[in-house]
Amino acid sequence: MPPEQAANVLPTYARYDLTLTRGEGVWLYDLKGERYLDFVAGIAVVALGHCHPEVTKAAHEQLDRLWHTSNLYWTEPMMELASRLGARIGGGQAFFCNSGAESIEAGLKYARKATGKSGVIALEQSFHGRTFGALSATGQPSKQAGFGPLVPDVRFAQINDAESLAAAAADDNVACVLLEPIQGEGGINAATKDFLASAAELARATGALLFFDEVQTGVGRTGSYFAFEQLGVKPDIVGLAKGLANGLPIGALVVSDDAPRGFEAGDHASTFGGNPTACAAGCAVDDALTPELLQSVQSVGKQLRDGLAKLPAVQDVRGRGLLIGCELDRPAAPVIAECMERGLLLCPAGENVLRLSPPLIVEPAHAEQAIETLRGVLA
Repeated sequence: MPPEQAANVLPTYARYDLTLTRGEGVWLYDLKGERYLDFVAGIAVVALGHCHPEVTKAAHEQLDRLWHTSNLYWTEPMMELASRLGARIGGGQAFFCNSGAESIEAGLKYARKATGKSGVIALEQSFHGRTFGALSATGQPSKQAGFGPLVPDVRFAQINDAESLAAAAADDNVACVLLEPIQGEGGINAATKDFLASAAELARATGALLFFDEVQTGVGRTGSYFAFEQLGVKPDIVGLAKGLANGLPIGALVVSDDAPRGFEAGDHASTFGGNPTACAAGCAVDDALTPELLQSVQSVGKQLRDGLAKLPAVQDVRGRGLLIGCELDRPAAPVIAECMERGLLLCPAGENVLRLSPPLIVEPAHAEQAIETLRGVLA
């Protein structure tokens, strides 16, 4: 972006010195026409790659028919996507909003209304968003600094530590247990099956809702539609966003039919939630998430993890599917900058952790190119 235009943007992001103009599949192009292999995908958002033809077609066709009505009325794309999400969770209902943080806010309100309790148990190193409720449940003090006082009655436990989870519920005033199956911003830290089983048991015992933040792990990112499908635990409510419409703004709270009832008419709202164009794109994304594609996510993800583990300077590789954390023996930022110079886009998940979240359509040859680029940078 030219300096005179950049000066008019509030400095909330530390942006790279790169202006992107076009995308196609797993590739992005800058002002000079230089091509980059995109292993960021809008931070796990562009699930099917840039300008995916079927998603683009669905959005264009809906734009030609109807852009917005407000939630005073029904629209076909909104009802269709809600039906699909309900089916994906094994029977449920959806509330639509515009982002992951909004889906978390909706879930926190839902849990309090459904249980009549106020407490929230979350995890240290978690990340749930920047709005006040989501920020208050984010277990990273650096993200909260300067914005207090935050929403009260949030307690933090350690990931994969069932005893700390139980200690956080000592007063029995718990509305929900909120956690990411894999912590994204916190470093790509995966919750174990045993820990999630303990969280589910704790929620049942205290009358709390089990609330999974699948904003980053959902919509096929780990090789199944929801990450929880691989983990043996089904939550009561799930927050979704990111890959749901392949880059168009949308978020969703999905409530299982097994969960206690919470919202009634007038309890919550979103002016742009359920936008027909975003929902039409979401239905096209759902169509594209075939068993074959999800299997490819798992196999290419394994290829990446295996290849990364053999590179110099790599201390640990973790994650599922195509949400991968690569912990280095050095700061990640200079590595990311050098990779960008060599045509590979990556982003961090902590000071020493590279995050790889390419489009789900990535092929083995792309994975090998990324590995070889990193090999050259880390040598």
